[in-house]
Amino acid sequence: MSKLILTSEVSGLGSAGDVVDVKNGYARNYLIPQGFAVQWSKGGEKQIEQIKAARTAREHATLEEAQALKAKLESSTVKLTVKAGSEGRLFGSVKTSDIAEAVEKAGIGAIDKKTIELSAPIKGTGRHEATVRLRNDVVAAITLEVVAAK
Repeated sequence: MSKLILTSEVSGLGSAGDVVDVKNGYARNYLIPQGFAVQWSKGGEKQIEQIKAARTAREHATLEEAQALKAKLESSTVKLTVKAGSEGRLFGSVKTSDIAEAVEKAGIGAIDKKTIELSAPIKGTGRHEATVRLRNDVVAAITLEVVAAK
């Protein structure tokens, strides 16, 4: 087992700044190369405090603000215009940064791209779902309308 410090939120494992024990292969082949975690060390305790401070700064300040943003996100459909082929297949896929940018352009509010989770890559036009973790206790579902650019 490897002891790691998470540098960003990993679904089902923990939040940024958490110290976790995972199997060696999961740490070596996924978490560390993707930049989701760093190896734990005694000197890493200072780093944990910095990561937690950054996470609280990114998190929406109060529960009320997060719930208000959740209500806005769930009541509206976010429209994304992307390049697509004739049959509705995208050239590439929709990234979490594209979704965060579209939400901000729609005037709903600012969300961090790292808090957006997709169940599957979006590679076609139509309606899609995504979730946004506004706080540890507030999760919003977003409806995305992906349309082809003219």
